Amino acid sequence: MIRVLIVDDHPVVRAGLRALVDGQEDLTVVAEADGFDTALAGAAVERPDVVLMDLSLGAGDKGGAETTAALRAMADPPEVLVLTTYDTEADVLRALDAGARGYLLKDAPPDELFTGIRATARGETVLAPSVAATLVRRTTGASTITEREVEVLELLSRGLGNREIARELFVSEATVKSHLSHVYTKLGVDTRAGAVAAAIERRIIRQ
Repeated sequence: MIRVLIVDDHPVVRAGLRALVDGQEDLTVVAEADGFDTALAGAAVERPDVVLMDLSLGAGDKGGAETTAALRAMADPPEVLVLTTYDTEADVLRALDAGARGYLLKDAPPDELFTGIRATARGETVLAPSVAATLVRRTTGASTITEREVEVLELLSRGLGNREIARELFVSEATVKSHLSHVYTKLGVDTRAGAVAAAIERRIIRQ
């Protein structure tokens, strides 16, 4: 059973997340917190495997990045999965530098959230497509990489062919080929396997 601590300053959001997470057989919410102090106290007592962390914790409180850093500095630190509405480069880098394992947005589908929690518990990196695009822009200089190209890479890593990718994304095969061509250029590769390997190495997608 994966033990989860929810950190968010909005009670309604916490209640909604608790209902979703507790609905999964292998996930359970062991505590909620509305800020820095309650998050550290909850983590110390309940020893969660994963902390779902909002970045904005209310006026006058320390932010999610500072709370993440404090949690990761504990003797037996939990993994932290950021769940927020903010995806600017500054927010992303601040959270990841603080020790967050992953970064998802609150508009993510429930299944993506559940998958993210499980992957985070295993120590894997979890990134929303827009966040992955932000990081790849920073690390490769590929200033025009798009969220759709990240999605294509994720499907490519699952072994899907152009026709299957097109069906999944509701686009034409020609569009998929165009996306792949752009991805090859941006990653400096010339094969599908090379693109997947480069994307995993640069943490654009999870293995």
